[in-house]
Amino acid sequence: MKHLSILFVFIFFFTFSLQAQSVADSSKTKRLRAITVTGRKSNIERLPRLKETFLFAGKKTEVVNLSGLNANITEKTPRQLFAKVPGVFVYDMDGSGNQVNISTRGLDPHRGWEFNIRKNGIITNSDMYGYPASHYSLPMEAVERIEMVRGTGALQYGAQFGGLLNYVTKQPDSTRTIGLESINAAGSFGLVSTYNAISGTKGKFSYYAYYNKRVSDGYRDHSRTDYDAQGFLLRYQPSKLLRLTAELGRSNYVYQIPGPLTDSMFQANPRQSTRSRNYFNPEIYVPSFTIDYSLSNRTTIKWVTSAVLGARNSVQFDKPANVKDVIDLATLTYAPRQVDIDHFNSYTSELRVSHSYQVGSVLSTLVTGLQIMRNDLHRQQLGKGTTGSDFDLTLTNPQWGRDMHFKTRNLAFFAENRFQIGTSFSISPGIRVESGQSDMGGNITYYQDEQLPTVIKHRFPLLGINADYPLGTQQNFYAGFSQAYRPVIFKDVIPATTYERIDKDLEDASGYNAEIGFRGEKAGLKWDVSWFQLRYNNRLGSLNQTDEVGNFYLYRTNIGNSLTNGAELFVEYTYPFSANSQLSIFTSTAYMNARYLEAQVRQGNENISVKNNHVESTPPWISRNGVTYSYKYWSISGLYSYTAQSYADALNTRIPSATGAVGLVPDYGIVDVNASWRISPQVRLRVNVNNLLDKHYFTKRPTFYPGPGIWSSDGRGFNASLGINI
Repeated sequence: MKHLSILFVFIFFFTFSLQAQSVADSSKTKRLRAITVTGRKSNIERLPRLKETFLFAGKKTEVVNLSGLNANITEKTPRQLFAKVPGVFVYDMDGSGNQVNISTRGLDPHRGWEFNIRKNGIITNSDMYGYPASHYSLPMEAVERIEMVRGTGALQYGAQFGGLLNYVTKQPDSTRTIGLESINAAGSFGLVSTYNAISGTKGKFSYYAYYNKRVSDGYRDHSRTDYDAQGFLLRYQPSKLLRLTAELGRSNYVYQIPGPLTDSMFQANPRQSTRSRNYFNPEIYVPSFTIDYSLSNRTTIKWVTSAVLGARNSVQFDKPANVKDVIDLATLTYAPRQVDIDHFNSYTSELRVSHSYQVGSVLSTLVTGLQIMRNDLHRQQLGKGTTGSDFDLTLTNPQWGRDMHFKTRNLAFFAENRFQIGTSFSISPGIRVESGQSDMGGNITYYQDEQLPTVIKHRFPLLGINADYPLGTQQNFYAGFSQAYRPVIFKDVIPATTYERIDKDLEDASGYNAEIGFRGEKAGLKWDVSWFQLRYNNRLGSLNQTDEVGNFYLYRTNIGNSLTNGAELFVEYTYPFSANSQLSIFTSTAYMNARYLEAQVRQGNENISVKNNHVESTPPWISRNGVTYSYKYWSISGLYSYTAQSYADALNTRIPSATGAVGLVPDYGIVDVNASWRISPQVRLRVNVNNLLDKHYFTKRPTFYPGPGIWSSDGRGFNASLGINI
């Protein structure tokens, strides 16, 4: 933090010196009358077929523009941010505003770890092969737009089943030397937030820097959040052909974890807590350096070197919901808490090239690249912490129950070529080849080292193909197929207890995404309708086994495959009443039928087939429907979000367990109302009412962090923010 403070002081002195120079040169310039151009930008768009070194032709893409979106930006409520992206499943886990936990097409939403998550094209997943969750928490006030490419993006952007999720931040103000932005918000449950940014351009240099601070007591008891984030971008453009960009982002928060609930607790009072001494704290740094170079009007090079550094810290009394955390009458103290720390050291260098060429009458664009990753995930777990109640990572015993390193070296080559056949049709075959391995070493106090898989190889080719057929300039058919891959990660190969054994021949998950769709717009109507299929092979789970002398053990291995078929529909109609007012209505709806094929899991002392069972945490219907009325400089939006019931486990258990860890997750419908008023070109007021009808609901019953059981989602809340640009 000290270094960041020095950095921000330098930024301010630098910009003010530029301003002084600008004043000195003012005698040489002539001031012109300002002209203001106004217009309405669509909240949802599609990515172009080619953008810099990224090829999007034939892929299902969405772009969410935040500048004109009526949504709860301060607490980055995902159902509002992604309202017009069909099929986004939202997992409420870490308190409002801390993380965005989403998935699509029946995948696992835990910290979005089925996506290749990026910020301005820079990877932010903590460790792609050890722990692919994204603990980096970017303030949504700093984001200009969100880009999503579904699973057929697995070849170019990363082998993940979910595809690409890219947060594009606000860029330097190119019209002045110093520009200031301040967004301040307050709301229910003790919410107070401030976001302040400075940006500008002087000559060949431009910059953008921000500071964000947010505190909240939380909806539930003992669920306080203390969050801060900083970011800095410095760009040097010596010519139109070359651009150099250095970025540094940091996010940090301490979240008091209120603990899981049983079903009876949730019904009695969803705001209650079962823990007051549990805390979670990820502090993440994302430095990067990017070179953009245009060799010619046909060839572009992009080289990004970046890192994800920091730690994921937690201190908890980690027991089921029906085990109380109380003072021991014998010792007159609480029980010692468990301390876990993950140290992230992830480094990536990615070189991408796009080149357009022509062979005969066929126009082509080749996008190719090389990605190198070197990661060292140092996991220290099961530490004996204090008996206190504050956020304290101190150990009372210096020995960790698990002290492990997971080191990965990986090289990936990828290429896609778009062949333009005739004036309309194009086809884009592609390939991705990965080669590397992860080496695990360290100590587990309760386990023999020789029983663990210590080397995991990552060697596989992925193939895919996309097709695009435009009908004029506003409509097109698209189709795609792409293989995908999910490596065995750190937590999969570490036994939780002495009764668990790990299959030394664990196989990585693999499969494919396939999709076909039709999108376009005409006479105020905008649509995107598609069908998809997702095959997920080698899912991981546990089976009951008995060794040669009759001892029982849990065997963690590949349990089987699943298949998800579904449809995604987005339709929006905008009716202009006049030049100053309009009404728009939309539906964003997805249907998913996710089933296990050949698979079995343990139940008690038996292994049970789950063939044809529903895949857990995959509701068959997710539908968001909204209406927005705009008049001159103000607008108001209503949103109804519906999520159907789902199961918490592969056995499709309907009756809840005593701990709340398994059972049905009921369906729920949420109503939000959001409004904004552009008071002047420099001032904007936003007002949000979340969960207007105060629906009591929960989204998932997790099996691991933050603990098995029910985690209540937020009830009715209100916030307002005032944004100023000068």
